[in-house]
Amino acid sequence: MAAAAGGQGCCSEDGDVPAATRLQAYAWCREFLSGSWKLIGPDEFGIWPIGGGLSNLLYKCALPEHVQSVGDEPRQVLLRVYGAILQGVDSLVLESVMFAILAERALGPRLFGVFPQGRLEQYLPSRRLRTEELRDPRVSAEIAVTMARFHGMAMPFNKEPKWLFGTMEGDLLEATPSPVVFCHNDVQEGNILLLAGREASSERLMLIDFEYSSYNYRGFDLGNHFCEWVYSYSHEAWPCFQAHPEHFPSRQQQLHFIRHYLSALSGGPGRAPQEEQERLEEEMLREIERFTLASHFFWGLWSVVQAKISTIHFGYLDYAQSRFQAYFQHKARCS
Repeated sequence: MAAAAGGQGCCSEDGDVPAATRLQAYAWCREFLSGSWKLIGPDEFGIWPIGGGLSNLLYKCALPEHVQSVGDEPRQVLLRVYGAILQGVDSLVLESVMFAILAERALGPRLFGVFPQGRLEQYLPSRRLRTEELRDPRVSAEIAVTMARFHGMAMPFNKEPKWLFGTMEGDLLEATPSPVVFCHNDVQEGNILLLAGREASSERLMLIDFEYSSYNYRGFDLGNHFCEWVYSYSHEAWPCFQAHPEHFPSRQQQLHFIRHYLSALSGGPGRAPQEEQERLEEEMLREIERFTLASHFFWGLWSVVQAKISTIHFGYLDYAQSRFQAYFQHKARCS
């Protein structure tokens, strides 16, 4: 659920950037980027704030139009400046390593530079998905394939599924087999980019914002994504979200997702006999049903904590109440 920064394709070019921030950004771009970035002066350097963000400040940095490229240097980049809270030194190191590996495997934006205060990333003309788009069959199939690729990665991190430790009663989940894979843990519409210029491509979606990514039970990532079909965070009136429980995916919508997920894992359709395919589908439906509980409970607790420490204008306690209510309703159906 964690809200992220505004879409990379949306920036306010009339926003003010403090002089000290401008000079520091100029210095970082000159230090980590090649070509024309080393030739321009601070008065030619373009920088604009990008709206949104809970834990980071984001800026679009660009070369002036009249300055020609020297080589293959990017014309524009995304500058991410870490916030003073939420991130510890260890987690920042892990996230930077994770970001670099995902970029190398074309599963995330390219990484141009890392420094203690932040990093320089590829600026991707794009927009974030809207909640209602998650229900689009084509979009859902593409998300399934993207998640399968993500889950199939081997990452140099702790392989124990500790992310949910201490937040869930264990009996129900321990009785539900679910493989431990590298999970995004927050596949909601705000963390999925629709890349501009790739409307006809089969790879037009990209996951971003990996601060919650870790090895975890696969069922959590899948169940959590389906929970996000219900919640919209673009509502302007208090409590700044809307819940539509009727939008939780039906059995057929879940099977549509699962079939594309399994096909991506196996390298294509038709690899498993029909009877085996049906068995796998039923097992995943049960797995998702049980781990949906974990999603509701985890983000409910998360929201209670945020209500105490966050200065963001958002109805965290209202959201926690909504998630806990959904938890008990869903648990009654699972019993």
